[in-house]
Amino acid sequence: MNIEQLIAFDRIVREGSFSRAAWVLQIAQPTISARIQALEQAVGGALFTRNNRSVVLTERGVSFLPYARQALDALQKGIDEAARTEDAQPGELRVGVLRSLAGGVVGQAVRHFFSAYPNVQCIVEESNHWQLVGWLHDNKIEVAIIAWPPIGPHIADMTPLLHLREDVVLLAHRHHPLARLKRVTQEDVERLSNPFMLLRWWQVTPDPITQLAQRAKHVIDVPTDTGRYLVANGVGVGFFNRNQITPELIASDVVEVTVVDFPPLFRNTALVRLTRNSTLSAAATHFIDIIRTQAKALGFLQGG
Repeated sequence: MNIEQLIAFDRIVREGSFSRAAWVLQIAQPTISARIQALEQAVGGALFTRNNRSVVLTERGVSFLPYARQALDALQKGIDEAARTEDAQPGELRVGVLRSLAGGVVGQAVRHFFSAYPNVQCIVEESNHWQLVGWLHDNKIEVAIIAWPPIGPHIADMTPLLHLREDVVLLAHRHHPLARLKRVTQEDVERLSNPFMLLRWWQVTPDPITQLAQRAKHVIDVPTDTGRYLVANGVGVGFFNRNQITPELIASDVVEVTVVDFPPLFRNTALVRLTRNSTLSAAATHFIDIIRTQAKALGFLQGG
C-alpha cells in the first residue's frame, strides 16, 4: 500500500468514476485501475462495485474510506508544517464561507483577526455550500461556514463548532408598490412584486417561498448579487438573509416589507470542521473565537 493508491482511491470516491479521477490526477486509466487493484489486494477485497455508469463503494470500501482520508490528511498536515518550519512562516488561516455570509460577520471577523495577528497568512474562500464541503475534504480550507444541517451523507463528516441563525426578510425599494402599503399580505406579493425573485442562496428553497413563487404573477430566478442590484434599483422584491442587508443596500433606499400572513423564516448555518480533524490550528482557534464574538454582537449566535 502506498500514498498514490490512497490518493487514487479518494479521488475515485469524489469523482464517482475511474475515468474522471484519472483525468483529474492526470494519469492513464489503466494506471489508476492498477493502483486500485493493488490496494484491494492489500486490504483483502473489493473496494468498489463497478457498472457501466458509475462506481459504488462496497461495504469494505465504506469502512476503509475514513482511514484512507485520515492518512492523506495527516500527510498533508505534515507537509504543511514542514514547509512552515523551513520558511519560518508564523501560521496560516484557511477558512471558507457561504457567499451570503462573506460580508457582515466574516468581514468584521477578518478585520479583527488581521489586527490581532498581522503576521498570519489569511486565506478566505467564498462559494456555495457543496463547494465548501468539497474544499474541506480536499484540505483546501480548515474550517467553513456552511448550511446546517447539510443535506446528504456529509453530516457525519462534519463537527459544528458554532451555530448561527439569521432571520429572513422580504426586501423592496421604498418606492415599490408593496413598500407603500400599510399592510402587506401574500396576495399582495403575488400581484405586485413585478417580479418576485427566487434568489440562489439557499441550500434548498423553503416551501413557503416556493409556494409563493408558484402563485406570483411574474417570477425570475436570479443570483443573489443580481437580486440585490434589482431591488436597489426599484425592480422586484425578494427574500434575503439578514446578513445581506448591508449599509450600502439600506443607503439605496431598500426597506423591509412585513408580510402579515407569511410564516417567520430563518436560515441556519454552522461553522464546522471535518470530524476527523480533532485538533485545529492556533489560527483557526483564534478566528473561531472572533467569529463567536461578532455573531453574538449581531444576534446571529445560537447557544453560546
